[in-house]
Amino acid sequence: MKRVMAVDDSATVRLVLKEALIEAGYDVVEARDGQDALEKLEIHKIDMLVTDLNMPRLGGIDLIRSVRQKPGNRFMPIIMLTNEAQPEMKNAGKAAGASGWVTKPFRPEQLLAVVRMVCPIPAV
Repeated sequence: MKRVMAVDDSATVRLVLKEALIEAGYDVVEARDGQDALEKLEIHKIDMLVTDLNMPRLGGIDLIRSVRQKPGNRFMPIIMLTNEAQPEMKNAGKAAGASGWVTKPFRPEQLLAVVRMVCPIPAV
């Protein structure tokens, strides 16, 4: 089973992400901010990361940079999930190593389409 880490300081957003991903067949690990995510990445094997941009302690851009520096994470799909739609923020995310971008508010099926594209679940 593919495991996705959902990183957002909003418990509501994490819940929506978790429910949609579990229903689609993914295992989910939640993190409340970038620092929490880095700590949990030491414990869990993650196939994909979905992260908010603006969070306390450690934001999404710095989280992506840190994840990309760790061995084995160079090609992990990372999706930014954020209210920011400015081209310069998207460029900063891409420069840090984001694989894609989904703007809030989002529909769960919209996010799942992106997740399935970059982290497909193998047919049984």
